[in-house]
Amino acid sequence: MASPPIEPAPGRLDVSHDNKDDLMKTDGAEVLSKTVTQDEAAILDAWNVALLEGTSLQSGRIREAELQTQVKTVFGQLRDALASGGLDADAAGFASLRETLADISRSRAIQGFTPTDTANFVFSLKEPIFDALKRMPDGDATALAAGVWAAGKVLDRLGLQTMEVFLASREEVIGRQGQEIAELSTPVVRLWDGILALPLIGTLDSARTGVVMENLLQAIVDEEAEIAIIDITGVPTVDTLVAQHLLKTVAAARLMGADCIVSGIRPQIAQTMVHLGVELNVVSKATLADAFAVALKRTGRKVVRQQASTEGRR
Repeated sequence: MASPPIEPAPGRLDVSHDNKDDLMKTDGAEVLSKTVTQDEAAILDAWNVALLEGTSLQSGRIREAELQTQVKTVFGQLRDALASGGLDADAAGFASLRETLADISRSRAIQGFTPTDTANFVFSLKEPIFDALKRMPDGDATALAAGVWAAGKVLDRLGLQTMEVFLASREEVIGRQGQEIAELSTPVVRLWDGILALPLIGTLDSARTGVVMENLLQAIVDEEAEIAIIDITGVPTVDTLVAQHLLKTVAAARLMGADCIVSGIRPQIAQTMVHLGVELNVVSKATLADAFAVALKRTGRKVVRQQASTEGRR
């Protein structure tokens, strides 16, 4: 005989699964907000200890006083955001906290902090909050679980946002450094009146060709140069693509009224270019000295060794 269905007890609310989730979220936010407010001092002390034991302070990139200021500011904004209600770290109530964490992430990216150090700044707050939740005097298992879930939800999201800003800032730093290196590795040197030299070092790609061309053309205008020597001694290899970039640079210089000479073609590069069928269609020399001699001759100059006078010998 089938057992009769069990009816809910009188006065008991029959809550659906979705309602339980909503209730848990609401209770978790309240429990977490109450805990961080009432046990603020203990949580701050434990968080400071956790950060001091990490590598952030030991690396010497940040002072203890600055770290403590960041801790107090972030915790205060977290407490206020939780007091406004809700656990959505993307909501307007968390805007100030997100901005503060973004500023901290950007500064750490510039200062050379590791991703682990940056992420640990937020994630190391979990354990102090969990311990505070366990110390709740009137807490039960349900309240503890709700508070732990709420803390994990908020801190995980804030930690991910922190890392997103950190990685974006690192990419900006790396890109800026790459551009600076490209500019420094393509200097235009004035060898003589009307004669410039552009020593290239490293691989010549499309992005760098633009920097090379811009620097060379500007120098041609500033120096009123007649001849520009492009030295590729520091270029590891010359393939079809590199040759095309060189030809573009030569063509641009000719449009500005300057002839180009390519120097630094080593035997290995010459063999590779012949094998690939690459033709530069420009005067080329093995060394920069040979190219400079040709440039002097074209401009009607020559270098003469001065003989020491008899009086100078005495």
